[in-house]
Amino acid sequence: MPKAVWNDTVLAESDNTIVVEGNHYFPPESLARDHLRPCDHTSFCGWKGTASYYDVVVDGAVNQQAAWYYPDPMAKAANLKDHVAFWKGVEVVD
Repeated sequence: MPKAVWNDTVLAESDNTIVVEGNHYFPPESLARDHLRPCDHTSFCGWKGTASYYDVVVDGAVNQQAAWYYPDPMAKAANLKDHVAFWKGVEVVD
């Protein structure tokens, strides 16, 4: 089962990830939300839309903008709505 791990802490775990462009997008119910802190950063993808970001926080350590999601994706990416992907050292392992 894929899980996202940072600093020996599981941030998300699910058999129902959606893999897009090599990234696992975890469904909202699989997230350990106590390790995700909203931040103001956004980015734009031409076919997915505007991404919002979370800082990942584990035991006081902060990995800024290490998770992203699409709160209002474009039609072609509608299945990604509110699913979260990770980067910046967060490992996705089986």
